[in-house]
Amino acid sequence: MKRSLILLLLSALVAGSWSGAFGQGSSSPAATAAPGNSQYSTMGQAAGGQTGQPVSYASVTQLNGMLAQLEATSKNTLVDLGNLRIERWKADGSYKKQALGNVESIQRNLQGALPTIVSQLRAAPEDLSATFKLYRNLDALYDVLGSVVEGAGAFGSKDDLQSLSNDLNAFEGTRKQMAERIETLSSAKEAEIVRLRTDLKTAQAAVPVTPPKKVIVDDTEPPKKPPVKKKPAAKPTTPATKPPAGQTQTPPPAQQPPPKPQ
Repeated sequence: MKRSLILLLLSALVAGSWSGAFGQGSSSPAATAAPGNSQYSTMGQAAGGQTGQPVSYASVTQLNGMLAQLEATSKNTLVDLGNLRIERWKADGSYKKQALGNVESIQRNLQGALPTIVSQLRAAPEDLSATFKLYRNLDALYDVLGSVVEGAGAFGSKDDLQSLSNDLNAFEGTRKQMAERIETLSSAKEAEIVRLRTDLKTAQAAVPVTPPKKVIVDDTEPPKKPPVKKKPAAKPTTPATKPPAGQTQTPPPAQQPPPKPQ
């Protein structure tokens, strides 16, 4: 019994270190901590009200700084894309159509997909899946926005080129920071798994092994059958004689009482 409980607890710890939460619409920070205390740890609030693993104050502070920078870059990029006049570019119709499609794709991402991913990561600050999801989204944004910047450099104004180039560099800086964070989290999770496996082996070795009980069955004699109880014989009953057909049976005469003495 003790061994089963230890195995269950350690297995839950290993599974919990890798579990992630993909909640929708939760944009509040996952943790609040007292400033100036780098040893403070809090619990990352996962989607659906579930509580995740403890997250250090330094880790949450680093993530909140990156996400705040990303949100500011996203707002600036939406403004700069709105001021862009691709229809005035001296380019053929197919190129301008492709550039307009890229701009619309970036705007949809910055207004819909990116805020959702940011909310998910705030709900689970050290979840590797959510962190990599944001990195992959930034990678796609960088490629599409880079194509628009190239078009602005070739056919747009210098002001458009400068503002969009600043946005592109800001996205690139956040993307590099996310890549470094993924590497740090991966190393920490791997070290945690190794430690939990070591603790599991130690706990298994500490549990005394009780030899199983042996049950000896003597099969030299056949099993005895239980005695069969005999039912009592039923008493024979004499059937009543019926009178011949057409005759009625007369009852026996009633007995007269003996005469009283004189």
